[in-house]
Amino acid sequence: MDLPSPVAAAVLTAPDLTGWAPPFILARPAEQTAPIVFASPHSGSVYPDEFLAAARLDPLTLRRSEDSFVDELFAAAPALGAPLLAATFPRVFCDVNREPWELDPAMFEGTLPSWVNTGSPRVGAGLGTIARVVATGEQVYGRKLAFAEAEARIHRCWQPYHDTLASLIAETRARFGCCLLVDCHSMPAHPAQASNPPDFVLGDAHGTACAPRATRFVEDALTSIGYRIRRNDPYAGGYVTRHYGRPREGVHALQIEIARLLYMDETRIERRPGFAALQRDLTRLIERLTSPDWSYLR
Repeated sequence: MDLPSPVAAAVLTAPDLTGWAPPFILARPAEQTAPIVFASPHSGSVYPDEFLAAARLDPLTLRRSEDSFVDELFAAAPALGAPLLAATFPRVFCDVNREPWELDPAMFEGTLPSWVNTGSPRVGAGLGTIARVVATGEQVYGRKLAFAEAEARIHRCWQPYHDTLASLIAETRARFGCCLLVDCHSMPAHPAQASNPPDFVLGDAHGTACAPRATRFVEDALTSIGYRIRRNDPYAGGYVTRHYGRPREGVHALQIEIARLLYMDETRIERRPGFAALQRDLTRLIERLTSPDWSYLR
């Protein structure tokens, strides 16, 4: 099966922020024909020079926190009638799958404002909106940050991404009466699952963010291709899934975690030979989700 070209069917848009790369790429279909929105919040790989200068880690180590190439895996979505939103900035710079102000006070000069969430489990793990550590547990910065640095990232990365995502969901729901947000991620190899690792983990916040029939539809589609699926273990969904998923209001949010071993070398951050086959299989999934029968959302 030939992979549809997303560029031929989409207009690529992003705001122009002087001095920084645009925070996202939005690939819209020529006409949206399905109540689906795809989003890739962690595949960004544009590292600002000022960030690299402040980091104590080399670029390759920093990149191991990315969900590398996930936006490419879902690139057929616009050609099949659904928009695809992808962050361009890396998650280690600003994580849009967090609340806007989950910040670790130990990372900053002076005292943070009282309204900042300094006590969340994510902050405790070093993985707040501005990460303290990378996926390997190493400290990102060699100095403390000014709060103004966090403010700039949140206002110029986090906020535009979420403003656009919220608009896409609202537009889709208004047009079709419902919306499924597919939040696209990748997962590293997990030692505890070495004997029987899943290929995909579907996170619907234990049934609260997405109707079970919609989660089951995606699970059945992937299982029929031959993949091993788990639900909510160990990833039940982050801020995006829990914030936007409102099944009773017709908005469903499903997080999809893809095993990186299927498609990339995690050490070198390079595509593996299985990349093209996985991309074709995910195109088949997109085709099923965007087909005219959306009964799984009703």
